[in-house]
Amino acid sequence: MPNQTTRARAVIFDIDGTLLDSVDQHAKAWVDAFSDSGHRVAFEDVRRQIGKGGDQLLPEFLSVEEIAARGEALESHRGAILKERYLPLMKPFAGVRALLERVRNDGAKVALASSAKQDEVKLYKKILNIADLIDVETSSDDAEQSKPHPDIFEAVVKRLKGLSPQQMVAIGDTPYDAEAAGKAGIPTIGVRCGGWDEDDLRRAGCIAVYDDPADLLAQFDTWRSLGT
Repeated sequence: MPNQTTRARAVIFDIDGTLLDSVDQHAKAWVDAFSDSGHRVAFEDVRRQIGKGGDQLLPEFLSVEEIAARGEALESHRGAILKERYLPLMKPFAGVRALLERVRNDGAKVALASSAKQDEVKLYKKILNIADLIDVETSSDDAEQSKPHPDIFEAVVKRLKGLSPQQMVAIGDTPYDAEAAGKAGIPTIGVRCGGWDEDDLRRAGCIAVYDDPADLLAQFDTWRSLGT
């Protein structure tokens, strides 16, 4: 077994696509919101942007002028659609609670770093049944710019007092997670359950790639010794 002193002292999890099977639902909510505002966008094009906050996603589809005129209203409408139509379809990936329990039992803190809004993170914790296992959390509300900018992870570092970024490891399903965490000095482990392949994740900086939370649980001692 790896030496306990080599293990990261905090594990920072993304939520959507990493712990929660929700990427398709987010993409559909955006497609619906764009359609209601008179913009036709392809589902697959939107899906590849999930993992970013609205501040980074909207410029992929709207002009600066359009964002200034209706971006805030569109994002708010997207949030309402998500909760009304698609939230009931979101499910935890297998092994999520057991994985977080194992991390805590191994002596590490558990943190969440999501591009979702704070009220959405609260709902996700309930769906995932993990609220009692979280030491620190941040959302897009804590950041001036969302992923792939480092703001959300930098906020986590500040809240994990007494720990340096090198004593942490992030786990996420998109290149945006790896890019954002890397800019904050935090190594990232990728998971494929959100739909990105291993090559994309490694190119973005992931030091290792696993299938999903159940795979992380099954290979716990292997990845817990990485990146430190």
